[in-house]
Amino acid sequence: MATRRSVLGSAHVDRAEAKKTGFDEPFQDLITEAAWGHVWSRPEWTKRERSIVTIALLAALGHHDEVAMHVRATANTGATPDDIREAMLHVAIYAGVPAANHAIKIAKQTLAEMEESKT
Repeated sequence: MATRRSVLGSAHVDRAEAKKTGFDEPFQDLITEAAWGHVWSRPEWTKRERSIVTIALLAALGHHDEVAMHVRATANTGATPDDIREAMLHVAIYAGVPAANHAIKIAKQTLAEMEESKT
């Protein structure tokens, strides 16, 4: 849970936890343990590196809500807009231009929202 909070932010995690029901609690427990406990907590890659790879994979697979969520998480992981741009170029070549094009649109919008919230 500590890693999940450090990447996504406590506000996001608190909202997800508050929405949790008996139906999805096992799923929430699974992703907290597997994704955040086992994968994101490994020392071999930095959170920045994991963030870049995660955004690229989500974009390639067309998981648009998750792309936006992980772009917002770059405020905590250290991945930069330049990192996101480079990941999208890889997505375009290896997963297809339409996947990258849509993910770029989402990333641009999310980054703009993040910038607006700073002012």
